[in-house]
Amino acid sequence: MNTTGRNIRLTTFGESHGAAIGGIIDGFPSNVRIDLEAVQAELDRRRPGQSHITTGRQEADRVRVLSGMLDGVTTGAPIGFIIENTNQRSGDYEEMAHVFRPSHADFTYEAKYGIRDYRGGGRASARETATRVVGGAFCKQLLAEHGIRIEAWTQQVGHVEMKEATADPESNAVRCPDSEAAARMIELIEQVKAEGDTIGGIVGCKISGVPAGVGEPHFDRLNARLGSAMFSIPAVKGVEFGMGFAGCSRRGSEVIDEFTTDVEGRIVTKTNHSGGIQGGLSNGMDIELRVGFKPVATLLREVNTVTDAGEPTVLKARGRHDACVVPRAVPVVEAMAALTIADFICGVR
Repeated sequence: MNTTGRNIRLTTFGESHGAAIGGIIDGFPSNVRIDLEAVQAELDRRRPGQSHITTGRQEADRVRVLSGMLDGVTTGAPIGFIIENTNQRSGDYEEMAHVFRPSHADFTYEAKYGIRDYRGGGRASARETATRVVGGAFCKQLLAEHGIRIEAWTQQVGHVEMKEATADPESNAVRCPDSEAAARMIELIEQVKAEGDTIGGIVGCKISGVPAGVGEPHFDRLNARLGSAMFSIPAVKGVEFGMGFAGCSRRGSEVIDEFTTDVEGRIVTKTNHSGGIQGGLSNGMDIELRVGFKPVATLLREVNTVTDAGEPTVLKARGRHDACVVPRAVPVVEAMAALTIADFICGVR
């Protein structure tokens, strides 16, 4: 399953240390004008080496569209694109050719396929998410024509949580709109990085402008599809909507969303504890979700493991790695949300 979507389908290919990564977007509507500079800007938000707290791998991540567009407009044909890999250091992984890195996909890929690309994790590498950002960037521009906007931010790193949005999230290294929390997050990431350790966190996401009734009953619920999309992102360990798990310990009187009408006479809810989804369908309110990311599994310190022959060994990883993946995951969360919502919107009859 290297393909996501039903009406708009993104198929991705490539490995972390291969010649390139890329994708094909099939089913994208024709006659949509696409700003390729805006697509590149989305990639720039995700690319490595953009601040001192991210991986030192330097990739330009320039996207090249090969098909499906004419004079900046989509033709309805499959949109093919590639992003060349230019800064691989495969030698950093030679000693891992026969060693399973703890909490990585090394062992499970070997168990499934009987072979694995040990260079940077191969196909299992989060580098593949760059292709999702391209697909999501196309869908964002399509959704904008429908008045739908998607924005994500760093909600939490470790125990440091955003309390109040007071700044542009793109103005700091962790993409947190709470300037005070952002400074503390950066300090925490710097600390764990200096210790050769890693840390996880939470990305918040809001989808505005989705009309009521988007989704399908039961097995194709909007929250189920969004949850599936988020869980397909490497390192994701949890997704919650609205009040999420916090609402599960409350009384019903504390979590229901009472209906009312706004100044324009539209039916809305007084609160949004449901996170914009009820019965698996959008209710017209903002769709609000949070995505939890585990700490990066590569520690720059000694860890115990075994070889592919089952022999005990000690591994100390080398190479360039993120101490916290959350800031760079923000545009990936937006991309997966855009792909999912666009897939539903284009499927509405």
